[in-house]
Amino acid sequence: MAVLKKTDALGVNVKKLLIVANTPSKNTQALVQAALSGCRHPDIESVEAIHLQPLAASADDVLTADGIILGTTENFGYMSGALKDFFDRIYYPVLEKKQGTPYALYVRAGLDGTGTISAVQKIVTGLRWRAITDPVLLHGAYQSDFTGQCESLGMLMAASLDAGIA
Repeated sequence: MAVLKKTDALGVNVKKLLIVANTPSKNTQALVQAALSGCRHPDIESVEAIHLQPLAASADDVLTADGIILGTTENFGYMSGALKDFFDRIYYPVLEKKQGTPYALYVRAGLDGTGTISAVQKIVTGLRWRAITDPVLLHGAYQSDFTGQCESLGMLMAASLDAGIA
């Protein structure tokens, strides 16, 4: 099955940026909305960003994505069960087809976040995806600047795709 690429008004291929992030609370919903806002900055012209919950995202979604932002809560020092389920379902179907995929990660952590970051990095290393920046660790009590950090991450990822450097 051939995948048709979208083009913008100038005929430039529109790149698909997939955000796979669980949002079990109003605060985590605000984080993903901030990331989407950054992805949709007016200066970014040829990137389409979509958000899917990890339990709704499929291997086909990953196969059609040009880049991925992963977002997770820290659950008992590990990634959310929903994100782990996502990886379990997509790992082998995308393994050989999506090597080199640029990704970014943000973690909303109540503890120190290191176990969560390490667990995600082990999986994406196996997938041979490449990080475009260090993980964003949103640690401790919820702070209003967490949304700004997610917006910046979304903007960085989308701008990198738009410019062809990611």
